[in-house]
Amino acid sequence: MAAAGGGRWEVVRRGRRPAGGSGGRRAAGEANAGRVPALAPPGGTAGGGPEPGPEKAAKRPGREAAAEQAARRQHGGRSGRKAAADGGPKPGRFRSLEEALRALDVADLQKELDKSQSMFPENPSVWVKDLAGYLNYKLQAPKSDPALSQHAHDYPYCLVNKELRNIIKSLLGKSSSVLELFFDHCIYTMLQELDKTPGESLHGYRICIQAVLLDRPKIATANLGKYLELLRSHQNRPAKCLTILWALGQAGFTDLAEGLRVWLGVMLPVLGIKALSPYAVAYLDRLLMMHPNLTKGFGMIGPKDFFPLLDFAFMPNNSLSPSLQEQLRRLYPRLKVLALGARPEATLHTYFPSFLSRATPSCPPAMRKELLASMSQCLSVDPLSFSVWRQLYTKHLSQSSLLLNHLLESWDNGSRKVRQSLQETVRSFKVTNEELAARGPGSEQDVAACDAACKVLLQKMKGGGFPWSRLLLIGLVFAIGFLLHDVRTHGSLQASTSARVLRSSGILSASQQAWHKASHYSLEGYREPFLLGKRSPGAPGSAFQLSS
Repeated sequence: MAAAGGGRWEVVRRGRRPAGGSGGRRAAGEANAGRVPALAPPGGTAGGGPEPGPEKAAKRPGREAAAEQAARRQHGGRSGRKAAADGGPKPGRFRSLEEALRALDVADLQKELDKSQSMFPENPSVWVKDLAGYLNYKLQAPKSDPALSQHAHDYPYCLVNKELRNIIKSLLGKSSSVLELFFDHCIYTMLQELDKTPGESLHGYRICIQAVLLDRPKIATANLGKYLELLRSHQNRPAKCLTILWALGQAGFTDLAEGLRVWLGVMLPVLGIKALSPYAVAYLDRLLMMHPNLTKGFGMIGPKDFFPLLDFAFMPNNSLSPSLQEQLRRLYPRLKVLALGARPEATLHTYFPSFLSRATPSCPPAMRKELLASMSQCLSVDPLSFSVWRQLYTKHLSQSSLLLNHLLESWDNGSRKVRQSLQETVRSFKVTNEELAARGPGSEQDVAACDAACKVLLQKMKGGGFPWSRLLLIGLVFAIGFLLHDVRTHGSLQASTSARVLRSSGILSASQQAWHKASHYSLEGYREPFLLGKRSPGAPGSAFQLSS
């Protein structure tokens, strides 16, 4: 006998259990898997991670938390009995997720959600968990790899039709206060399913995660530290780690800043793990490709994050495979733009010390080229980089020698402003080199290399730029000498070749007219004040004429 809804009793026939399982009762239990409140036994999840549900529930008033758990037990028990009484079989696996979505009865889903809301009007947590459990139960299709690497970035949500999307969005809108808890619930439930053999496909939970983060991407980054610890606790279970990374990464396809926050917070720390590195690099590639306008990500990457990326991209024999390193190196220029931000002229000097310390003589050629180009950029864009270099000079003599020689090689490309600042810096280096040489043996080879580069730079600076004034003076002397020789050869200026050329071109007549006008006006200007000074104060026309 079992108690049914509405106060009446029904007789449930006990049949023989099939060899393969518990039939309808097992199906009922699986159907309500999404409605069970506890994600793991007390004290943690099945995978060893912390359980977010009870932890968050403990922060709410005790009466509300107890009421919610009682409601879930009551709702779960009633649904289980109803499924057992109806003998509803568990849906078989469809050949594809598209087929499963076409077969989904949206009206039945809406009916179940309405019933859940009417029974528990003050427990939106129950509503959204019913939604996720229903979808995951109904959408049993062949499993994909945990990272869905063979599909589009918005798969499987992209397959959801408009009617189902509206139902999901409407319910999530009514449950906005519990969406962070719901997001945690979906992830931890997916991790539990991965422990089962064979376990259900996770399309329903994935659809719910994408629907939540489509409008609220910040939910994924609200507590990244917790998920980083969860990743570390499952580092020997790549499928679980990739499932966590996939779920958190969905935030980036809506918001570049949140995507970078996810990548820096949980993907960069695991970049050296062989099983996770391909997904981390592929996600970054897809993220930057989807957001070509990098200005929305300014301020997200600082020196602390940028230089590990530089090392991964250029240092050989690191934990990345050559193909992944090459892929990351292609992304490096855009990462550098993100790191320098909107005002590189105000931030580059903070990057200069780390660039300088890495530019050792044993540095790989490709990395050395990038470091020298970056330091040249620092010096030419941010003037404060020169003062930073002067402070670091004595502790980085070998690196400074490389930079000084690089500046010599690229001397013709430098601006005059940079050369002026460089001149002051090189002179201070010259004094420092003399002091270091006077102290005796130490870094004699590095000091000698720096001193030689400083001498050549100072010689170039003394040469200055192109000697325009000297060239003009030489040209003027040559023209006067030619004119004198021409006049002496023809006997007079009028008979000279220069005069004939000036007359035929009209330059001579124009210059004569200009000379006459200039002479006339200068003479008038001289005579006027002279005549005014000669007039008596009472004379007619005088400026000082007296009244009668």
